[in-house]
Amino acid sequence: MSRVHPRQKLSPADAEAFAADVDALHAKVRKTLGARDRNYLLRVIRVQKIIAVAGRAVIFASVPLMPWFFHHALASKAAFLCVALAGAVLLSLAKILENMELGHNILHGQWDWMNDPEIHSSSWEWDNVCVAAQWKHSHNVVHHTWTNVVGKDRDVGYQVLRVTDEQPWHWAYLPQMFYTIILALLFQWGVGLHDIDFENVRNGKLPKAAIDAHMVAMKAKATRQLLKDYVLWPLLAGPFFVVVLAANLVANGLRNIWAFIVIFCGHFPSGVAMYTAEETENESRGDFFARQVSGSCNISGGGLFHVMTGNLSHQVEHHLFPDLPSNRYGEIAPCVRELTQKYGLPYNEGSFTRQLGTTFWNILKHSFPTGQKTTSTTTTTTT
Repeated sequence: MSRVHPRQKLSPADAEAFAADVDALHAKVRKTLGARDRNYLLRVIRVQKIIAVAGRAVIFASVPLMPWFFHHALASKAAFLCVALAGAVLLSLAKILENMELGHNILHGQWDWMNDPEIHSSSWEWDNVCVAAQWKHSHNVVHHTWTNVVGKDRDVGYQVLRVTDEQPWHWAYLPQMFYTIILALLFQWGVGLHDIDFENVRNGKLPKAAIDAHMVAMKAKATRQLLKDYVLWPLLAGPFFVVVLAANLVANGLRNIWAFIVIFCGHFPSGVAMYTAEETENESRGDFFARQVSGSCNISGGGLFHVMTGNLSHQVEHHLFPDLPSNRYGEIAPCVRELTQKYGLPYNEGSFTRQLGTTFWNILKHSFPTGQKTTSTTTTTTT
């Protein structure tokens, strides 16, 4: 994985000009926020609720189709499995919308300008075992400040995986493709624990009281989630408790896998830049913006695809403007692309298969003690 230091790409004058252009674009969009954006958000919230209700209704509708209600066991099994799976998929779509396009973006403060007390970063709590306040620190503060800075950004490998030559290799990384599968399946739990700096836990720098406080809050949130998905909803099915429980488990698993894929494809495909902490010392505002651009990757796709990713398929735009409503990212993407061309910065954009394939190849490659630290100033840009 190549690294590009922004000051190797921009002169001090260009860095200042780039920052001014980015700020100007941000201000221009902020001035136009209004009813169109609010209506978009309310429509997404309404659609998400409809899909959630439909998913749970279809799951319950599968119960009468269970095999012992039919003489033909094979036909009944097929009907039951198809309907139950359809319900689980619908429920997973609702959970994806709630986590990605709603939860992630609302908690970024993208919709705080509406001054709606129910749709605000200070009050929203999402359908996830991760406590919103803890996520806002680990993601909004740590990740968005130290994007792709090894040793600072805990999103680099999620403190589990080796994804760059800058991370020292250890034999424990050899089976990391297996870790990757486990992390994807249980991703909401990885996100829930993400605000704990496990490196400081290992070296004794993180006070036990801080760890205890985190775990108490997460335990309370996780308990509510587990009761809702695996006790209360299944109890409504009476003797068919296990059917609803299994469907909810599938829905959460699908949501976890999708969130993992979208997030990892945003920062670890081929051509993305990684940095050391020393390289970001005395970083100017323009340097900071350049690091956000070169450390992020877009995924090309259609409108529905972008919505289902929470518009994180526009990861470059998101990292430049994390507080702008996500529905605007597609509109401003051409402007951002023009700015990167103007200043000679990379704009990493590729198909879903390209970004996913190179991400997994990167994880597999770095499970072995290959690759040396490099100061290469080249990068690969795919359009």
